[in-house]
Amino acid sequence: MPARRKPQGDRQRIALVLQGGGALGAYQAGVIEALSEHGLMPDWVVGTSIGAINAAIVVGNEPALRVQRLREFWTALKHRDFFDLHRVPDPLRRCNTWLSTFEAATRGVPGFFAPRLFSPFFAGLPVPPEQASFYDASPLAATLARFVDFERLGHRGPVRLTVNALCATTGEFVSFDSAHQHIGVEHVMASSALPPGFPPVRIDGKIYWDGGLYSNTPLEIVLDDEPRMNTLCFMVDLWHVEGPEPRTFDEVHTRQKDIMYASRSQRHIEDFRRLHTLRKALHAMHARLPARLRDEQVVRNLAASCCDTTMHIVHLRYGGQDWRMASKDINFSSGSVDWRWSQGYADAMNAVEEAPWRAPQAPDVGVVVHEAPPKTVHD
Repeated sequence: MPARRKPQGDRQRIALVLQGGGALGAYQAGVIEALSEHGLMPDWVVGTSIGAINAAIVVGNEPALRVQRLREFWTALKHRDFFDLHRVPDPLRRCNTWLSTFEAATRGVPGFFAPRLFSPFFAGLPVPPEQASFYDASPLAATLARFVDFERLGHRGPVRLTVNALCATTGEFVSFDSAHQHIGVEHVMASSALPPGFPPVRIDGKIYWDGGLYSNTPLEIVLDDEPRMNTLCFMVDLWHVEGPEPRTFDEVHTRQKDIMYASRSQRHIEDFRRLHTLRKALHAMHARLPARLRDEQVVRNLAASCCDTTMHIVHLRYGGQDWRMASKDINFSSGSVDWRWSQGYADAMNAVEEAPWRAPQAPDVGVVVHEAPPKTVHD
């Protein structure tokens, strides 16, 4: 498909924020494909867990290869379908999902993780921290080396990359940011190390787990970034904060995971909106002051907190229900991966073609959220 013409208008930074969510991350890949076709590839990608992996593939490849490398990565992770999903009814599709997740749980996902057979960890015995998990995640390191050129993730590279992890000993949330350091395979692995499935990753003497344990949608990193500039931010959610009343063990577990990992960004957005509106008001007030007052130290200090920028946040949400199975994030069945990718592509295409961020805004508005509801909600 030919690339679409890039929208005209004032240049602004484009940011992309990607949640963690395991196999659900194929939806993010579809979003990225649509953004690429519209010439809206990001200047900055912030990711956690599978979002960090997708982000590293995007930033770690030249623009013409990004979508291709993403497709190769997700194709490598797919499990075969046990049925032709185009020819069977819903009960067999659900059975296919269950069989695929069972296979992933018992045999692992080639190129991603493999079970630790006969590990003392299963018996509750102590092991080295790097082996304290049900699965060995070392296959992911080799896979990342195939699909990511880590030289492109160097300090102040052409596209900024931020991946997030949690220090397992201090509980500190840490952002590894290519604006300040080189990002290597260990940083991406750390951001993807969700316990107790995956082991922590040691970096500079400390061990790190998946940043999603603390903040699975780290939008605040973009909101708080300085110096402030006009930003168009695409935020991609994979989990459902709302859902029906659970009645079975699996439904209870599903609701627990959805709530645990769903975006909590609304509070951050509202706090930032109030603060940013104040900054814009101070900027307008400062512009009206006579020159003699602007030179006073207290006014100069105040001016340092002013800004006149606008941030547009486009909120994209995965609409699949995945039969309300708690194991949906390890469902790498070929049909499920392809469906999620297509839904991400369709939802992002719809949002970009409407382009609500191009509508005129009042001068005092600093933050605008554009909800882009999923086109399809399906089991």
